[in-house]
Amino acid sequence: MCAVLNISPKTYYKYRSKEDPDYYDYLIIKEVFDNSKGTYGYRRIVEGLKIKYGVVMNGKKVLRIMKKYNLMAEYIRKAKIKHKNIRIEDNVKPNLLNRNFNTNKLNQVWDTDVTYLIIKGSRAYLSTIIDLYDRHVVSYKISKHNDNKLVMDTLNDALTKEKDVHGLIIHSDQGFQYTSYEYKAICGSNGIQISMSRKGTPIDDSPIESWHALLKKETLYNNNITSLQEYIQLVEEWILFYNTTRLKSKVKKKRKTYTKREK
Repeated sequence: MCAVLNISPKTYYKYRSKEDPDYYDYLIIKEVFDNSKGTYGYRRIVEGLKIKYGVVMNGKKVLRIMKKYNLMAEYIRKAKIKHKNIRIEDNVKPNLLNRNFNTNKLNQVWDTDVTYLIIKGSRAYLSTIIDLYDRHVVSYKISKHNDNKLVMDTLNDALTKEKDVHGLIIHSDQGFQYTSYEYKAICGSNGIQISMSRKGTPIDDSPIESWHALLKKETLYNNNITSLQEYIQLVEEWILFYNTTRLKSKVKKKRKTYTKREK
């Protein structure tokens, strides 16, 4: 298991003793699930783990973890759509920032949200995580579905890029994705503190709100866009420009730049 995850046994057992002992099992299950293009059920996941990695895992355990982390085929997800967008009130967290958006180092506070990309009646959703230290885009994903998968993919992608996140605060609104058990488990397993704006108070989340407004002003409102595909391509190009070239009002410590286009 440790060889597959490319971690030391010490790290594996350290995190198994944390809030969520299923986290690293989830990572390897998710890799098999993603490689199947999101089509495998738990029985095929069990088989895939054994064939590809030589990992033997009990089917009941795989099923439990898949349910816990909301790993399910799209046709099953659609069948359960009426249960999809429910905010879990017990998972709402207090506002740890209280509108103090100043930080003094990288990976101290991240801000995240989902916004619409709408053009000529067509719609996509952009999920973004920015670092409040330098407003750098840590990760983003674009999807035609506003669901838990969009947010978890954004968060997991950020965690593959930024390794030193223990003690980090991630701030969001109280959207259903951010109060899900999956989001709570991923954050807890990586030592990330969850912070949330007060209900109906977007000013509590103003940095990411302002960032999304800037993106739309310089893409949608600054170009004659004719299709959703063109809009998405322009957004991807602008984010790369923003992270690598665009002048910021405050120049802070330079971080490693990721030039690979997100998907």
